[in-house]
Amino acid sequence: MESELHITPQGNLRDAEGTFQNGNGSGLLELLQKTEKLPEGKLYFRQIISGRIRRLSNQEEPEGRELAAVFAATRPDAAECAQALLAAPPVVGVEYLDAALLLRFHDEFEAALQEGFKIFAGGFAEYLRSLAPAWRNVGKVAFHLAENKGDASGKHPFAFLASYIHRTENERPRHLPLATALKAYANDREALKAVLAPIVHAANGSAFIRDLLESRRIFQPIALGSAQAYTFLKEIPLYEDANILVRINKLWKNKPPRAKMVVTVGSRNTHFDSRSLLDFKAEICLDGEALTDEEVAALLKAEDGLVRIRNQWVVADAQTIAGLLAKWKEAREIAHAEGLTIVEGLRLLAGAEADGGLSGSNGTAEQDCVFRAGGELKRLLDDMGEPSSISVPRLPDSLEATLRGYQAAGVGYLWRATTFGLGVCLADDMGLGKTLQLLAVFSIWKNTGVLDKLPALLVLPATLLANWRSEAAKFTPWLKLVTLHNSSMDKREWGDFKGNPCVFLSRFDVALVTYGMLSRLGELAKLDFPAVVADEAQAIKNPGSSQSRTLRSIHGARRIAMTGTPVENRLSDLWSIFDFINPGLLGSLRSFQKFSKGLEEDYSPLRKLTKPFILRRLKTDKRIIADLPDKTEVNVFCGLSKKQAALYSKCVDDMKHELETEDESIRRRGLVLAYLMRFKQICNHPDQYLGVGAYAPADSGKFQRLAEIVEVVASRQEKMLVFTQFREMTGPIADFLAQCFGKEGLVLHGGTPVKERSRLVADFQREDGPPFFVLSLKAAGTGLNLTAASHVVHFDRWWNPAVENQASDRAFRIGQKRNVLVHKFLCKGTLEEKIDELIMDKQSMADELLHEGAEKLVTAMGTDELVSLVSLNAEAADI
Repeated sequence: MESELHITPQGNLRDAEGTFQNGNGSGLLELLQKTEKLPEGKLYFRQIISGRIRRLSNQEEPEGRELAAVFAATRPDAAECAQALLAAPPVVGVEYLDAALLLRFHDEFEAALQEGFKIFAGGFAEYLRSLAPAWRNVGKVAFHLAENKGDASGKHPFAFLASYIHRTENERPRHLPLATALKAYANDREALKAVLAPIVHAANGSAFIRDLLESRRIFQPIALGSAQAYTFLKEIPLYEDANILVRINKLWKNKPPRAKMVVTVGSRNTHFDSRSLLDFKAEICLDGEALTDEEVAALLKAEDGLVRIRNQWVVADAQTIAGLLAKWKEAREIAHAEGLTIVEGLRLLAGAEADGGLSGSNGTAEQDCVFRAGGELKRLLDDMGEPSSISVPRLPDSLEATLRGYQAAGVGYLWRATTFGLGVCLADDMGLGKTLQLLAVFSIWKNTGVLDKLPALLVLPATLLANWRSEAAKFTPWLKLVTLHNSSMDKREWGDFKGNPCVFLSRFDVALVTYGMLSRLGELAKLDFPAVVADEAQAIKNPGSSQSRTLRSIHGARRIAMTGTPVENRLSDLWSIFDFINPGLLGSLRSFQKFSKGLEEDYSPLRKLTKPFILRRLKTDKRIIADLPDKTEVNVFCGLSKKQAALYSKCVDDMKHELETEDESIRRRGLVLAYLMRFKQICNHPDQYLGVGAYAPADSGKFQRLAEIVEVVASRQEKMLVFTQFREMTGPIADFLAQCFGKEGLVLHGGTPVKERSRLVADFQREDGPPFFVLSLKAAGTGLNLTAASHVVHFDRWWNPAVENQASDRAFRIGQKRNVLVHKFLCKGTLEEKIDELIMDKQSMADELLHEGAEKLVTAMGTDELVSLVSLNAEAADI
């Protein structure tokens, strides 16, 4: 479910048309001024700002024009920000919303109010009323509730008074008893009617106020019993909707405390796993402290209203308290016999219904009954909320030295949660090293005997097979990997696997299988794997798809989903991923769909339930940026289509034949360079080599891999530069990217007029500008400032590190405020991979050796060495 409102990576608000900006608070003022029904994203921020206005309205008039004091008195605290974050709807970019960003919105709103008030002729209350038609009556009338100190009988411990704002030309506005309005406007019936308008509005929904108005007691101080005062307190939202100020701060800061049933889940559990049964303890508490039997008895004896306990007035809903006591007494008896499963306990902690549904948090149950974790469950959830505090088993020294701080914390999180059989989703931003973290977890499992009988099963897209094998060989060479595919195994191995999967797999630590192959290997569903990991888990976002159902049918004691695509702002994806990692936690698909359709304002129960099981770190997070290099370069391995592989192999044979008949050195060098160019073209797309114009994405492994990267980049609302050394490739790449992003981008090559280039750069640099820019390396490798991009793709390699770095630095330069992730495309098993390895081997050589690029090194090779270099490794290329 998506809203029209987007939160951008820069922390701005924008609607679908890109017209809603909040850089100076004006956008937030616009929201305040709109009274019609708004989409959920805009409604969310409007409610936050409206709540702030109500607080401001309750403040005394400032002495001068400076509002710093009233702003400080009404600023939301940490607890309020946390609740607001939980209630956020799944708008695009919600992953960028945090407490700091909410407070920044308040800063901008305050700045806009301060600027407007300085040039406003009247008082602050009048200024607030001028902001929008819906607020024209704000603060004109106030209801006051105070303790009745003169009540000796104890029957009327509270006093009520209605007041209105009175202002003369020579004095500051002040609140006077409402009775004086009858005298002040005795000869002006319309003015009196305007004063009473908010009260009449409130009376339409309140029998209490209607009785006071009709009896005219509203014009005088009134003594109230505790039940009447309680009615008043319950109706405060109704009064505020009528733009009436409510002042109770002499009794309570915000509202009276409420006695609640507090249920502690797992209070005595010192150890548990996913199959354990949890105990619970239910108590009546006040401010988190358990009440004595005598105090509970006083609550039950009190009439519905307010009762004085521990020297303060407390909400006493005797009927509700009695009902909760009876309910939890019965539940305790059932739990002693059956116990709570971990899923049932976690659902209770989040406020979800026990029968598999999900409920909102605004009902009586949320007000009168709260749940908290105890014992080992509390320690586990605390650790999952602060992964850096987790101590993990020792890792190999080389791997421990490689992990960055946040990566080590991620390893601890994955290990700790899965040890208890709880599934989790690692949703780190692209480029933060999800693969490395999983390899570290695999190493822990290997060292602790988890993988002794069967390997961890890693399910992934075919395009990532080469990446995983390459990363494993680099960081964890001690792990034994096997790829379950007949093209990656010889006939004997394939026969051993099919004959006895359990015996065959016991020789390995990690078994890789593609989503497509998984459904064809039915024998895997008969095994009990120690762990099942789903990489690029957005592949199972459709719960009804064959690969989603197949994956969920695989047995695994530990389950991990990995995705760089946000799940918090895609409710449609959330259920499917969670039904894989923690089946039953979100209830049935039908109940979840019903729940998501009925959501209006508060997503707290859903976020409370899922938050412990999603670990997401963003490149925009300063805590992560401080621990990262500003520019991260990663090799992106791409497979070859069958058409590419056939053309590549034929080209190798043709080159070998021509080299064997060519002796003259200059002609030989030209011949080698020509073939190097052809190999590059085939790796890009067969149609570039053949000179035809179809460029079907399925015919190119690079196009397919580019689409997967774009999905993540687009979901983050980030921007991308794509460099190619071939001018003829800029158009096909741009056309393909336009399909992937759903938006047109920009293209710059040698034929682009010089005057046009500055306009293209300016368009791209706008926050709401095009999402991608395709550039030919030679035309755009220097001189351009393109810091709006945080992703750089080298679609084909120049084979000269200096030239590539210059191009990457179009984004990574002064003015760049985010980490830059550089994706270097390589076709696995081809010349591209081998030359990359050659360049890495030569990095220690003098710069002048490489200034002409790897072509100089290649053309100096002998024929046999050269043929070996360009020959296709079909196994490595996943053909």
